[in-house]
Amino acid sequence: MRFSTPLVHAVLIRRYKRFLADARLEDGTEITAHCANPGSMMGLAEPGMRIWLEPNDDPKKKLNYGWRLVDHENGHFTGVDTSVPNRALKAALMAGEVAALADYPNVRPEVKYGENSRIDFLLTDEDKPDLYVEVKSVTLSRQTGLAEFPDSVTARGTKHLAELQSMLAEGHRAMMLYLVQRTDAQTVTLAPDIDPTYAAAFDAAHAAGVEVMALGCDITPDAITVGAPLPFNRTP
Repeated sequence: MRFSTPLVHAVLIRRYKRFLADARLEDGTEITAHCANPGSMMGLAEPGMRIWLEPNDDPKKKLNYGWRLVDHENGHFTGVDTSVPNRALKAALMAGEVAALADYPNVRPEVKYGENSRIDFLLTDEDKPDLYVEVKSVTLSRQTGLAEFPDSVTARGTKHLAELQSMLAEGHRAMMLYLVQRTDAQTVTLAPDIDPTYAAAFDAAHAAGVEVMALGCDITPDAITVGAPLPFNRTP
């Protein structure tokens, strides 16, 4: 998924009200950008961090910039826009680029299921059980090389695990897919100290047969694309 317009460098001043961030452009201008991330962004929103913003001239948008990346200044990036994983994964699935899922030719996003929910992707093939795939963006890392989910309490995520489990009872496959928007991650796990309820729901869903997959991302200031599989270890 290529960014619509070239990204520009900035320095983060502060993130506030969850969806707003003040930043200083390279010419010294201070602007407010949209932050498309409802999580805590632990470790990614410290004042003074180098970030990348996507400018826009869309009259329908209230803000002229969107915050897209954190630049760790060591060759690694983290994508902070939680809408990116589904867009990047849709392109990868449609192109058959996720090897473990390439045998499902039909990809439908945002299909209604469960209790007033929409599954991120429903994969179908006339010779196989339907596969319900829920996607979560992973950006937290508190230990070198280790990505964790979630970065804050997620009642919605817990609900999704229960709904995936219910699909198994109807004879379908169900999968929790963690898409890691960090280029410095080598392994993925859960953060039960942050949300023990989610961790317990994950354990119950996995024990019932919900499958788990983790994928990395290739990230540059030009594009974010789905990368190689990453090992998922419940207790690293």
